[in-house]
Amino acid sequence: MCGILAVLGCSDDSQAKRVRVLELSRRLKHRGPDWSGLYQHGDCYLAHQRLAIIDPASGDQPLFNEDKSVVVTVNGEIYNHEELRKKLANHKFRTGSDCDVIAHLYEEYGEDFVDMLDGIFSFVLLDTRDNRFIVARDAIGVTSLYIGWGLDGSVWISSELKGLNDDCEHFESFPPGHLYSSKSGGFRRWYNPPWFSEAIPSVPYDPLVLRRAFENAVTKRLMTDVPFGVLLSGGLDSSLVASITARYLAGTKAAKHWGAQLHYFCVGLEGSPDLKAAREVADYLGTVHHEFHFTVQDGIDAIEDVIYHIETYDVTTIRASTPMFLMSRKIKSLGVKMVISGEGSDEIFGGYLYFHKAPNKDEFHRETCRKIKALHQYDCLRANKATSAWGLEARVPFLDKEFINVAMSIDPEAKMIKNDEGRIEKWVLRRAFDDEEHPYLPKHILYRQKEQFSDGVGYSWIDGLKAHTARHVTDKMMSNASFIFPHNTPTTKEAYYYRMIFERFFPQNSARLTVPGGASVACSTAKAVEWDTAWKYNLDPSGRADLGVHLSAYDAETPLSNKPSKVIDGIPRMMAFPGVAIQS
Repeated sequence: MCGILAVLGCSDDSQAKRVRVLELSRRLKHRGPDWSGLYQHGDCYLAHQRLAIIDPASGDQPLFNEDKSVVVTVNGEIYNHEELRKKLANHKFRTGSDCDVIAHLYEEYGEDFVDMLDGIFSFVLLDTRDNRFIVARDAIGVTSLYIGWGLDGSVWISSELKGLNDDCEHFESFPPGHLYSSKSGGFRRWYNPPWFSEAIPSVPYDPLVLRRAFENAVTKRLMTDVPFGVLLSGGLDSSLVASITARYLAGTKAAKHWGAQLHYFCVGLEGSPDLKAAREVADYLGTVHHEFHFTVQDGIDAIEDVIYHIETYDVTTIRASTPMFLMSRKIKSLGVKMVISGEGSDEIFGGYLYFHKAPNKDEFHRETCRKIKALHQYDCLRANKATSAWGLEARVPFLDKEFINVAMSIDPEAKMIKNDEGRIEKWVLRRAFDDEEHPYLPKHILYRQKEQFSDGVGYSWIDGLKAHTARHVTDKMMSNASFIFPHNTPTTKEAYYYRMIFERFFPQNSARLTVPGGASVACSTAKAVEWDTAWKYNLDPSGRADLGVHLSAYDAETPLSNKPSKVIDGIPRMMAFPGVAIQS
């Protein structure tokens, strides 16, 4: 992922201001180590740090229209850029970059072109003819983006907090699926899918329709001019991404450039559930498998760097970001610049184990809607920033706009978890790829129980974090937590420890307001905690907090204990459902 920074209407066109913008842009250099650019028009500055994925030779930014009156700095990938170029046949493009279409679409359609883009993106577009500008972020918020305001009337845009937090009076996360226009002086939502209203859909479940939609989502993300790989945890989601990529890679432009031999990457503690499952999937698919190990101490040593790059104090995000951060560094060292990953499936299909307790299909569906809308604060933020910290790009096919429309139109009755009928979590997705004649995956992988990434890398990872933070946060510190941190007051020593580090890097009140809070069990929203009264006594984001569902769950008597959970042979025993092949 690239890094963008823009300062607009700052009433200062001095050399000193230009130097300051350059200085702040360098804080984003890790995101785009391949090239940097800065464009100035009066008191408007557009800076860019480039990670070159498409057209590495000529796609440097900012990008322009024919007469350079429209200027764009953008972070993202536009998967339908070739189709859009055909609609813009009367335009002349300066580069082969997929993002080169943005300035020309603006010329043709004005501010209403954003919904035409199929991809992930954050961009700033400046029309120098009247100094108007627009800013937009992709539908779900796969790319990170922040907006701030200065006392001098300026508007600031940055891919990360660290690009603007020291210079703005107020700043916040730029809302996904929105556009900010200087003409209107405010936001408007450009992304308006049917599911956004949370109305209950009624389209009958068709496994083949769902399968084709996801295959399309994966194959369009094979657009690359650089070496790439697949993140493989051995869970259902990443394994399906890996299988589809392996099945359809041959014949693509990527295969012609780099060959049809796929590289998969996995990270975990020695003996972790994910490592064993990922190894088996890679062997089954016949790919080159790279397995990276880390120790609990390696992870603890990286925590400060992780919080600086991920820019959150949310417990579950930090737990999961740390192994991904460590793995991304290893992947980049092998010369890989792009990876495909499996984020988003659990939100769309109700894959988290707490969905076992959904009281009815209406509540089930509304919770999936709430989870998708919040992804930019959790898994999207993690996937984007943990990889970008090392100049690596992550693509997430489950969050494809068209695929989400198909998946979220299914009658949620089909998604409901019904143990007595053999329907475990994400049954509709598993069934869609359960092909006896041309199997995508081994049965026991296809029906492997959900493991949250922070659990699957090794259960002792979370246990080790709790033990470490308990040694550094005293009971006395916790007793004063509500006075020290009145907003999103940490309720555990682990949360308090992360909060201290975050506040050291980002001390502004605006910064702490960018991080979500509220009660959660096993990654639920606060609303879903109401599904089970027992959960209010066991508010932990790990999947093992879902007592009675996860078979390696915390001890019911001491749910927040630092003692390691019981694991048999290093592998969690799967729940047995009639008629479903399981891991033994």
